[in-house]
Amino acid sequence: MFKINISNKEGKTYKLELESEELMGKEIKDKIEGKDLNADLEGYELEIAGASDKAGIPALDIVEGIGLKRVLLGYGKGMHKRSKKEGKRKRSNPTPKGLRRRKTIRGKVISPDIVQINMKVTKVGKKPLSEIFPEQNKPKEKPEKPSEIPTQ
Repeated sequence: MFKINISNKEGKTYKLELESEELMGKEIKDKIEGKDLNADLEGYELEIAGASDKAGIPALDIVEGIGLKRVLLGYGKGMHKRSKKEGKRKRSNPTPKGLRRRKTIRGKVISPDIVQINMKVTKVGKKPLSEIFPEQNKPKEKPEKPSEIPTQ
């Protein structure tokens, strides 16, 4: 079972869940026809942008195969300026320049261990995505303000 996130150029992301053998063996940055995933995506061409497994470990295109590997990363994909442990608290010194860290990364080939696949639209089909996924097209509802309690 894959959770697929399809993002378009406007910045909207549509979610799709499916079990597909079509994706097994594909690599990050491979292009896939939309009709292979869902009949409604006729005419679409999607590119695999990234993936992550059940533990949340990301798959990067710099690692070959399907297994886990410890890779030395600089800032960028897979490593961010501030570690999660530090949170949002203020610090006196900024994050060190040129810091590198060894992190566990999954290989770029889609395997049964992968749970989430991120895709981006490279070629648009006949129907817009908002019509294909109408239930995900609703605007976010604003939370209601608690009613004011009258004072006596």
